[in-house]
Amino acid sequence: MIRIGLIVNPLAGIGGAVGLKGSDGEATVAQALALGAEKKAGLRTLQALQLLKPLQAQCYFVSCPGEMGADWLQQAGLSFETLDVPLSQPTTAADTLKAAELMLLQSLDLLLFAGGDGTARDICSVVGEQLPVLGIPAGVKIHSGVYGITPLASAEVILRLMQGELVDMRESEVRDLDEDAFRQGVVRARHYGDMRVPQVGHFVQAVKQGGVEVEELVLADIAATLQQEMADDCLYLVGSGKTTQALLQEMGLAGTLLGVDALLNGELIATDINEQQILQLLDQYPQRKAILSIMGGQGHIIGRGNQQFSLQVLQQLGRDNLILVSTKTKITALGGRHLIIDSGDNEFDHRWAGTMEILTGYQDRILYPVGYAE
Repeated sequence: MIRIGLIVNPLAGIGGAVGLKGSDGEATVAQALALGAEKKAGLRTLQALQLLKPLQAQCYFVSCPGEMGADWLQQAGLSFETLDVPLSQPTTAADTLKAAELMLLQSLDLLLFAGGDGTARDICSVVGEQLPVLGIPAGVKIHSGVYGITPLASAEVILRLMQGELVDMRESEVRDLDEDAFRQGVVRARHYGDMRVPQVGHFVQAVKQGGVEVEELVLADIAATLQQEMADDCLYLVGSGKTTQALLQEMGLAGTLLGVDALLNGELIATDINEQQILQLLDQYPQRKAILSIMGGQGHIIGRGNQQFSLQVLQQLGRDNLILVSTKTKITALGGRHLIIDSGDNEFDHRWAGTMEILTGYQDRILYPVGYAE
């Protein structure tokens, strides 16, 4: 089940129809309402939510109260829980900021929000790149790259994710115009940051004609990215498999194809280690990550050929310290089936289910659903 947070700025876009060229600021909102402007953001959110109804059993929402989320989820017939957050009347940017702060505490797989560039800017100031986000376009001006083309397009990305299709992860810019300057006919945009945004995936990395991946090139691309991103004084536990072994080969290291190896500062410090040896290393190094590949055909990331990553090891590592690597060809071959965690503890497997990012090429990642053995 995928946990999705929902924040709706009910006043987004309210100044557009009455010619105010934006909706930022309490004075602009008051003027728009006085001119008879109608709230449209909630209805655009409802359009997107209704498209998710056929797969409602695969998603669960964490929402803001009232028109900032709960009202639209209830109308769409989707399951949700509501955060205990008092809202202003009418709502303000401060409500969005508070909601975003609470969403970071909810163990979400994705934060969905509806608004315009001002809303994206507020969300970005709190969430940044800590959580995948996706916007439903509802504002007057949409210059940020974090929104779907339409509300239905935003919902389509989520549907593809739940169906196990390739969904790329991209860093996208948050930009906002100076509305006062814009009303004077001056376009002055500013870059306020980046957020991680899921986008419908496709084969783009290291390809020949026909969109077929060249495995050797893709593995080299994955290895190059891992090398660039490795932190000093961080322990890296490299799991079994050809994909992870490509990393060691690119680094000129002789690892163990079917075992677990340990790296520190670009050097092998242990090879073919067992559970107890891993636990000893975890006690020594506070910074640690595990690099795991996906078992082709079955889709297991835990529980097949890497039992050294026991329940105790996984509990000490933490979910956020797993780095998953795979080619897109291998993911596509799963036919939409979820990746599998099989630690031997059902409660633990349920907690770790949701979505995870997978490194699939040079600085190329996808977001993919993860389930558990039943």
